[in-house]
Amino acid sequence: MLFDFEVFHTVARRLNFTKAAKELYISQPAVTKHIHKLEQQFKVKLFDRNGTRIQLTAAGSRLLQHTEKLFAVYRNLEFDMNSLSSEHSGRLYLGGSMTAAPYIIPPILAAFHHRHPQVQVSLMTGNTGEIEQALEKKEIDLGIVEGYSRSRSIHYTEFIKDEIVLVSNPSHPLARKQSIRPEELKQIPLLLREPGSGTLEVVAHALKGVGIKLSQLKKEMQLNSTEVMKSYLLNAPCMAFLSVHAILKELQNNECCIIDVKGLQIERSFYFARLQGDEGALPELFVRFAQHKKIRP
Repeated sequence: MLFDFEVFHTVARRLNFTKAAKELYISQPAVTKHIHKLEQQFKVKLFDRNGTRIQLTAAGSRLLQHTEKLFAVYRNLEFDMNSLSSEHSGRLYLGGSMTAAPYIIPPILAAFHHRHPQVQVSLMTGNTGEIEQALEKKEIDLGIVEGYSRSRSIHYTEFIKDEIVLVSNPSHPLARKQSIRPEELKQIPLLLREPGSGTLEVVAHALKGVGIKLSQLKKEMQLNSTEVMKSYLLNAPCMAFLSVHAILKELQNNECCIIDVKGLQIERSFYFARLQGDEGALPELFVRFAQHKKIRP
């Protein structure tokens, strides 16, 4: 029956029998068989089908709530029993923002895997808003995000400090000045992150402090990847606000430089994000481990 519930839970999250079959490594007819078995057992219809599209019925939504609780209990059971032998195992679903995922999480994740090789970790990447949505949909157990957006259903714990700096390539005409006045930002083509980005929210908040609105900036382009922004920046006469964590290698190799903006200091923190009331053992284990292993630029 546990696998019946796992099949249902996967279909309910994906709302697609084909994707669920691939994720579970079983055939699509087998997926249908497990769903039909549950429908017969509970004497209810779990999905409404409209051509190739499906959606949860009221009964299906209720069962999804129960299966999410069931698998949370199962993961905690697995964790607690393995802790008796000092070996932790189970599945941990992480989410990282577009800055945290490539620059903050990997070194910690590598050390965590070395210490707890039996824990299976999956990492999804998205902007802060997308990670918060994934938490609320219970697609992940723990997120690492930045920004000022706050959801009442999510509990935030400060993790690590960060600084966002104005960056250009060394050949930029203003690179030799090393510092500029805030008003000059209005005349500089700037690469910005996409709406929903935690980095963009922090930059917008800081710029208000020096009397500048995002709408007053000369936007070169809005991109949803720091790596893409860096590559663009190194080949164009523009600037960008980037996390100092993201440009350490480029600074060491003299591929970019930091331009100081007088009176503007953009500091922020990365946060662990968990659903309110979530007491999952594996997410707590990762949080404690990461706090111990935290890195600094």
